[in-house]
Amino acid sequence: MPVQCITFAIKIYTFQVDEFLTNLSNLLTTVSDAVCGYPFFMLLMGGGLFFFIYSGGISIRHYGDAIKALRYRQAAKGEGQISSFQALMSEISSTVGMGNIAGVAIALTMGGPGAIFWMWVSAVLGMCTKFFEGSLSIMYKGRDSAGEVQGGPMYIIINGLGRRWKPMAYFFAIFALLGTLCFMQSNQLVEAITTVITTPMGIENTLLLRFLLGAVICAIVAAVILGGITRISRIATKIVPTMVGLYFLLVFAIIIMYIDQVPGVFASIFQGAFNLDAGIGGLVGTAIIGARRAAYVNEAGVGTASLMHGASRNDNPIREGLVTMIGPSIDSGLVCTLTAIPIIMAENYVGVGEIKGLYIALNSFDMLLPGYGHYLLMVIVLFFAFSTMFSYSYYGLKCTNFLFGAHRAKYYNYFYLVMIVVAAMIPLGSVVAVMDLSFALMAFPNMIAAILLAPRVKRLARQYFARQRCD
Repeated sequence: MPVQCITFAIKIYTFQVDEFLTNLSNLLTTVSDAVCGYPFFMLLMGGGLFFFIYSGGISIRHYGDAIKALRYRQAAKGEGQISSFQALMSEISSTVGMGNIAGVAIALTMGGPGAIFWMWVSAVLGMCTKFFEGSLSIMYKGRDSAGEVQGGPMYIIINGLGRRWKPMAYFFAIFALLGTLCFMQSNQLVEAITTVITTPMGIENTLLLRFLLGAVICAIVAAVILGGITRISRIATKIVPTMVGLYFLLVFAIIIMYIDQVPGVFASIFQGAFNLDAGIGGLVGTAIIGARRAAYVNEAGVGTASLMHGASRNDNPIREGLVTMIGPSIDSGLVCTLTAIPIIMAENYVGVGEIKGLYIALNSFDMLLPGYGHYLLMVIVLFFAFSTMFSYSYYGLKCTNFLFGAHRAKYYNYFYLVMIVVAAMIPLGSVVAVMDLSFALMAFPNMIAAILLAPRVKRLARQYFARQRCD
């Protein structure tokens, strides 16, 4: 009898927890949809369009100069911890992650192939936004409570706009702590492991299993992030070119095998982008979905680029801005397209009732490369997920430093590691809602500061390119 009572109590408790999590997930999704709909779309796309026009289309006209700036070898004289190249690789390691695979699958599920076109548009505009973000990160550095030089939107806001704007700097830092917790990466990495490895072995996908997998992921991430930004940037410099190169080869092999389907893939993207069958509302909805997912991928306007490039030793703001500009062309341009092509070919995203990300991508690759496609993608997923989790820890660390002081910042890494385990066990819908909402609330203060300070960047840019022409 006591055993039956305990069992009954556990069932009631489990039911109540599940009901609470369901209600919480629904609430988060409702709030996220409201904030991340038209307001977020207008902020990022409208802001990106402003920067594109204001800069004279710098993402197109000066992309060659950006490559030259990346290859610039003169010893930098500025204060910082890493080089511009290391900053770019570390930034890309954070943006080229699960959003490039799971996020693209989610975008296709929610908005169809047309969402990919709007991800491309967001990439072009995002490059302009990142140019201004990267430039400002060098122009307005600050010092933490220990006297060490730091960069990021918090310092841009305070040192660029004035101390009366300090509440907005705190607002950014608070939501950046949530937005950079790697919920998506941990959640979808566990999803990949259970889909490809444990479930086929007959191991049930229980909460305990997800906890154990989260703990293993946590241990691997801890070995890197506890070494600080120097170790993170050193590993990112090695891992980013490798993972992007491997992914390109994998998708290129699929393209060669199914070359007859490639024209149809791109036709569906352009047709879906301007499809008016569902009316203007349907068209705008597709654009919003693409922009939201692209924002999660390239993070242009969100503020994370300033956090990373603020650690660069480069003393030239415009050169750093040009280097920063390269990021979206790789993550939202190249890598997202590499993901979209196989998924659109497989067409298994059609008619999916619930939000599924990595599950769709894994099945797509397995349909095109039967028997081993999902294993190959799994290897790429491991690269992508861990690279992002390494870099994201640094973002949260800098925000903690700003909010609570340098002497307390070290405790953030332990909180970050615990949340990796938590994220492995919660529903994907809640993960997407939390990340979208956090990124939106990070973007508002960051974009306001960037737009207000844009004239100062433009003035320096004129001088920089005038010197380039003289040389």
